[in-house]
Amino acid sequence: MTLFEALREDHDTQRTLLDLLVRTEGASEGREELFGKVKSELQSHAAAEERALYIPMMEHDATQEKARHSVAEHHEIDELIETLEATDYSSPSWLSHAKQLQHLVTHHLDEEEHEVFQLAGRYLEEEQKQQFKDVYRHEMEEHRQ
Repeated sequence: MTLFEALREDHDTQRTLLDLLVRTEGASEGREELFGKVKSELQSHAAAEERALYIPMMEHDATQEKARHSVAEHHEIDELIETLEATDYSSPSWLSHAKQLQHLVTHHLDEEEHEVFQLAGRYLEEEQKQQFKDVYRHEMEEHRQ
């Protein structure tokens, strides 16, 4: 399995969790529990991905701008998560913010899969891709514990 396959696998998990999240209702246990999972998954993934993919991409002139753009999107996602945390689960605006989060994350994942991975694939050596996959997996394990 390559770094990009490992990332895609977690992207699929994020898409599924977000689909489930926007179907939850009011101040329910299900909403709270799913939001906790979504938040944890997104934050762990962003931290691990930045370490394994974006920091190495920033070392190449050709990939630096795309890496910075993606990291900036991670920050936008964090801000929306903070907005959701500050909003009461029973508030109608909570679902609206959750849908915004789903849209932003989905856009971000699609952009990574269709642009970033191809770009990184051209500039990272095969050995690096293997090494960075291990870095990513290790980081994800650390965050999930």
